[in-house]
Amino acid sequence: MERDRVGAKALKVGVFYDGSYFMHVSNYYNYVHPHRRRLHIGGLHDLIKHTIAEKDGTTPNLCHIIDAHFFRGRFSARDANEKPNQLYYDRVFDDILMHNNVRSHYLPVKDLMGRKREKGIDVLMALETYELCMMKRYDVAVLVASDGDHVPLVRKLHALGCRTMLLGWDFEFTDQETGALQTTRTSSDLWNEVSYPIPMHDLIEEGLKEDDPLIREIFVMLPAGHREGNDVGSIGDQDDPHIKHRGEVMSLHSGYGFIRFPENNLFFLHEDLEDGEFSDLKVGDLVEFTVATNDRGQRVARNITVLEPETRN
Repeated sequence: MERDRVGAKALKVGVFYDGSYFMHVSNYYNYVHPHRRRLHIGGLHDLIKHTIAEKDGTTPNLCHIIDAHFFRGRFSARDANEKPNQLYYDRVFDDILMHNNVRSHYLPVKDLMGRKREKGIDVLMALETYELCMMKRYDVAVLVASDGDHVPLVRKLHALGCRTMLLGWDFEFTDQETGALQTTRTSSDLWNEVSYPIPMHDLIEEGLKEDDPLIREIFVMLPAGHREGNDVGSIGDQDDPHIKHRGEVMSLHSGYGFIRFPENNLFFLHEDLEDGEFSDLKVGDLVEFTVATNDRGQRVARNITVLEPETRN
């Protein structure tokens, strides 16, 4: 076992993501939470190392994430091609995972009674996690998950002598368009079973309030040109229905399209175009619009008008 100068041992850490859950939480912080940022995997790994170091009375540089794995259902090429830019965004996210040394594991999304569903992801995640823990003997296995179906896995890992950490979130919000209450809860059985339960919702709220750099860095930072005070408005006011923004039409499809906008391009429907015909719209057209949140928690463009050349300056 590796040790430092004063005899403290290095800890081997494995991180295992329920990919759909991680994306759901990341979308919440990006589209609903006032912070308006996606989760950053590299920053999350730094937080994991600091948290384990604190729990074990050691230093973060002795907590080594030797494996990270991401489990998720994936659309077939044909199905993805029917969704706007899905193939591109899948590739972008794969690049993000590779950059952060996270190995991806995908199973096909299946059509069940007309609905696309993930099948077998929890089983795949449990089998891979248990097998890797047997082979590599992690000191700590970190789960980014919420489902009580992971409880048997946690018990098996404890039987191997591996401690477990859970990064879980509890949050709720009211959908702005439907008024429905949307709730996300982590299984209480799972909270109670793991060695180190980490309620991330509380940790993040406290960290943002205190401007903790560790918490600040678990979110994707905006590009320098899109910080508060620029021509697209600050993060706090981007969804103000009275504020107009400008952007170029990025892509057009049958009845919908996308507009370039930091930090995520905005979806729009043909009915949101206030002047002219959707069929006359072209990629590269400069448009003016407001930003809203739809019933799926996604930020979209509304009240769109095409700017004539003489009004662009």
